[in-house]
Amino acid sequence: MQANEITYVLRTDLHESLRNSQIDPSKLSPFQKILLIADGTLTNLLEAFLNEPIGVVKLSEEIVSITADILPLEIKAGTEVLERKILLCGKTSQRNWLYADSIIVLERVEEKFRKKLIKSHIPIGKLWVEHKTETFKEIVTYIREPAGDLSDYFDIKREEKLLSRTYRVFSNRYPVMTITEKFPENFF
Repeated sequence: MQANEITYVLRTDLHESLRNSQIDPSKLSPFQKILLIADGTLTNLLEAFLNEPIGVVKLSEEIVSITADILPLEIKAGTEVLERKILLCGKTSQRNWLYADSIIVLERVEEKFRKKLIKSHIPIGKLWVEHKTETFKEIVTYIREPAGDLSDYFDIKREEKLLSRTYRVFSNRYPVMTITEKFPENFF
């Protein structure tokens, strides 16, 4: 390659799936686009953008046996999963910035990671880093929807819009979890 040649590597699948969703990318702010298509941990992005540490508020966390197959996770009814609902909250502002719900296939995550996930208030992304867990994330859907029942967490009106993404997380070539992350459109 010559000095004046530049090679760009772009995850076109992420941009293409956003373009094919109900969300018009041309109407998003640059940071909204980053939050929707980033394949890293959003906690670090939020901390940098908001200039404050981010913590986890656990709303619910329960180990359950699923009653129906979950195709994106390639698991059958009867499989034990951890269902988790959290908020990412600014430690300084005490403001909730993001809501997330996850379904985690317990038998596919390392025991130390699983224990720390259940016992701590550390975001999943930071646990991946702490445990040096190799992951690949695949976007399933992007949605723009009314806040509805989640509006109270963000101190917004029920009809105000949330942007969200759902993705599968792979580790060791197996889907280990699905995560849906939602944030108010007008926050960013």
